[in-house]
Amino acid sequence: MKARYSALTRDLDWEPSYVEFDKLYPHVTYEGIKIHDWSKWEDPFRLTVDAYYKYQAEKDKRLYSVLDGFAQGQGHLTLSEARYLNAMKIFLGGVTPLEYQAHRHFAYLSRHFAGPGPRFAALCQSIDEMRHAQTEIHTLSNYNKYYSGFHNFTQQHDRVWYLSVPKSYFDDALSAGPFEFLIAIGFSFEFLLTNLLFVPFMSAASFNGDLPTMTFGFSAQSDESRHMTLGLEAIKFLLEQDEDNVPIVQEWVDKWFWRGYRVAAIVAQMLDYMLPRPVMSWKEAFELYFERQMLDGLFPDLAYYGIKPPRFVQQAIDEKEILSHAVYLVFYNFSFAANFTTTIPTEEHLAWLKQSYPDTFEKYYQPRWDRAKEIADGGGRFFFGGLPQLCQVGQIPMTFPEPGDPTTICQRSSEYQGENFNFCSDGCQWIFEREPEKYVQAWLPVHQIYQGNCGGPSVPEVLEWYGIAEGDNGEYEGSVDHANWKKWHDQVEDISGNHADARDEAAVAAAVKEV
Repeated sequence: MKARYSALTRDLDWEPSYVEFDKLYPHVTYEGIKIHDWSKWEDPFRLTVDAYYKYQAEKDKRLYSVLDGFAQGQGHLTLSEARYLNAMKIFLGGVTPLEYQAHRHFAYLSRHFAGPGPRFAALCQSIDEMRHAQTEIHTLSNYNKYYSGFHNFTQQHDRVWYLSVPKSYFDDALSAGPFEFLIAIGFSFEFLLTNLLFVPFMSAASFNGDLPTMTFGFSAQSDESRHMTLGLEAIKFLLEQDEDNVPIVQEWVDKWFWRGYRVAAIVAQMLDYMLPRPVMSWKEAFELYFERQMLDGLFPDLAYYGIKPPRFVQQAIDEKEILSHAVYLVFYNFSFAANFTTTIPTEEHLAWLKQSYPDTFEKYYQPRWDRAKEIADGGGRFFFGGLPQLCQVGQIPMTFPEPGDPTTICQRSSEYQGENFNFCSDGCQWIFEREPEKYVQAWLPVHQIYQGNCGGPSVPEVLEWYGIAEGDNGEYEGSVDHANWKKWHDQVEDISGNHADARDEAAVAAAVKEV
C-alpha cells in the first residue's frame, strides 16, 4: 500500500524545467508562509484512488438502499413530527451548498499546492465534498415530495438573510490564500467544530425517526474523521516548516475559530429548539466536543509549537448558557422571511430546556416564552415587521448579550474611511479591524433590500425574490405542513380503527351514505 501510494503521489512530482516556480505555483508565497520541504507532508491514510472509490461505493450502496426502503415504506410518516424537518431545511440550504464550494476550492488547491502530498490530499477531499453535496440532496429529496421549504435551496442560499451566515464564512475562506483556507476549512471548521454538527445532530436524526439523514450522517462522518486528521496534519506541517509561520497561523486560528463559532450558533438553536425529541443540549455538546476534546486534548499538544487556545475562546465558553436561546428567539420573530417555520416550545420541551440550563433558562428566557404564548393564545402571534440588523463580519443578527450580562445586547462599532460598521461581538470587531478593506465589501442581505437589489421594497416582493412559496415560512401551528401531518395521521388511524371518527357509528354511517 505504501509503495502504491508513493507511486500515485511522490512519483508524479517533478522539478519544472522551462517554467519558473513562481509562475507554476503563484499562490504559495504571498501569505508569508515559508515551506522548505514539501515532501514532509504526510498523509496518515495513504488511500490509493482505486481503494478510495471502492470504499466510497460500498458506503453509497448502503445509503441508497436505506433511502429506497424509507421512501417505499412511507417513512416520512414515522418522523417524530413534521416540524422536525425545519432543522433539515436549514441544513439543506445552509450546509449542502458549502459542500459544493469546498469541492471546487479543494480541486483548485490540488492544482496549486507545490507539493505532491498536499495536492493528492486536496484532490481526495474535493471528491469527498462533491459526494457529500450529492448524497445530502438525494437524502432530503424524498421529503420534498411531501413537505414545504425544500424546493428552492440553491437560490435561497444566495439570498435569504440568515443563510448569509454560513455563506459569508465560505466566501471569506475562498477569497483567502491557500494556506489560510486550509486553516479555515481543514482545521477550524473540520477539526475544531465539525463534531458539534455531525455527531449530536445525526444521533438526533435517528431519535426523531429520520433514518435517511442518520445513515447519510454516519456515511459522511467517516470522511469527516479523515478530513479532521488531514486538518491536523496541515497545521502541524505549517508549524514545523518554519518558526516564522507560528504567529501567522495563530492569527488564523484566532480568526477562524470565532468565525466558525458564530456559524455554529445556528446549530445550537437547531439542537435545543428544533428537535421534537432532543437528545443533547448545545451546552452538553459544546462541553464534550469542544472543551474536553479540543481545549483539554488538542491545544496542550499544539502548545509545543507555540500555538495558544483561540483568542476570545472564553467568551464562547461563557455564551454556552445563552447562545441557542438568543438565536431561536430571533428566528421565532423573523421566520416570516425564512424557508422554515417556528413555534413556541411545548410545555414538555420548556421543562427540558429548564433542566438543561438550570442557571439561566428559567430566569431569562422562560418569561419571554410565557409572554409569547399569552399573546399567541389571544390570537396575536406576531412577527417583527422588518429584518434584524446583521453583524458586518459574521452576518449574523446582532442578538448576542454583553459578556456577563444576558439582559443587554452587545453592540460594537468601528469607523473606517468615514463610515460606521457594526459588530455582534468583540471577536467580530477584532476580525474586521485586521482586514477592514475586505469586510467593507460584505454583501449584507438586509442592506441590499434597502438599496433596491432584492426584488422590491415590500415584504411580498422580497419573499418572491427569495424564492419562498406559501407554506415555507411563518408559524408552524396551522401551517401547510402541520395541517397535512394531522390529515395523514388521521387517515392512518382511521384505517387502523384508532381514530375517533372510526369508532363513531353515526360518523361512519354518514360517510357511507355520502359515498
